[in-house]
Amino acid sequence: MTNANDTNTARAAALDTATLSDALDRLGVNGQCLGIKPLAPAFRMAGRAFTVLYGPAASPPGTVGDYIDEVEPGSIIVLDNAGREDATVWGDILTEIAHRRGVAGTAINGINRDTALCLELGYPVFSRGQWMRTGKDRVQVENMQTPVNIGHARVSPGDIVKGDSDGIVVIPRAHEEAILLAAEEISRTEEHIREAVRGGMRLAEARRTFRYHQLQSRQK
Repeated sequence: MTNANDTNTARAAALDTATLSDALDRLGVNGQCLGIKPLAPAFRMAGRAFTVLYGPAASPPGTVGDYIDEVEPGSIIVLDNAGREDATVWGDILTEIAHRRGVAGTAINGINRDTALCLELGYPVFSRGQWMRTGKDRVQVENMQTPVNIGHARVSPGDIVKGDSDGIVVIPRAHEEAILLAAEEISRTEEHIREAVRGGMRLAEARRTFRYHQLQSRQK
């Protein structure tokens, strides 16, 4: 799900992460999120980031998930749990509520549990892995709608997040128009190459003709 009135989110949704990654490289923007993978290869998502930053639990501990009522439909929830793999920050209650509210998906710098419901509902979750151990009394929400890190990429509230079978990329709001234009150009060029090869041109010639090897090169 994406916001139908958000043209740039719709443009990102129409592109794959590999193409967007090449555009990020061309512009020298770090937006590829290392190690964050979909629970199912068919999962796709695109939307603007609602960010949540976690930290170790205090004494007494704070909450791990009451932010969900603040998330707008069409958003991507981005949870930064510092990459921890010993305590979950997402489970079935959050999945059910997010799905019912029309949230577009969840990306976690950490792990989730209750994967069966995500798969049953088709609710996209991207994370470092799955394990059942709760985050209650182990981690707590430190801040919301603040810059966070996920897979060595910085995510600010309102940045576009796109996920597919290859992982997720972040398109910073300050650069989104340039990144989307570059990605759309790359997508068109790659389609020209495929069409040329289908028409009988040798791949090497098609790649040379359409400057394939320079598509993601940093531009001055």
